[in-house]
Amino acid sequence: MASTDIGTGLLRGLTAAGVLLSAVVHLQLYTEGFKDIATIGPLFMLNAIAGLLIGTALLIWPHWLTSFVAAGFGAATLAAFYISVTVGLFGLNETASGTPQVLAEVAEWVALVFGAALLATQIRPALAKRR
Repeated sequence: MASTDIGTGLLRGLTAAGVLLSAVVHLQLYTEGFKDIATIGPLFMLNAIAGLLIGTALLIWPHWLTSFVAAGFGAATLAAFYISVTVGLFGLNETASGTPQVLAEVAEWVALVFGAALLATQIRPALAKRR
């Protein structure tokens, strides 16, 4: 196995881990009471389902599209979290200091950063072929 294959596999695994961990944290928070919060509850369940699907897709379909979606998932989830912490989102003012919040935030940064790095490794060869 070439070192680029190992590096790409590592990036894919880290990206999937970030997405899946974020999904699990959102599912846990949903079951622990967020399900009772209008709008936010269904969005947490949607986030959990989407994260599980995206994380699984990353592991079984080595395509640039899954990397792009994973990085977008991380970015969108982080944006929603930061909006909720700073000004509130759909009536919820989240705290940034709880264990699930910190765990999800780190997981989403992992999904964003490693997803973007994985995407870069996948599109670079395609761009080089066009030249």
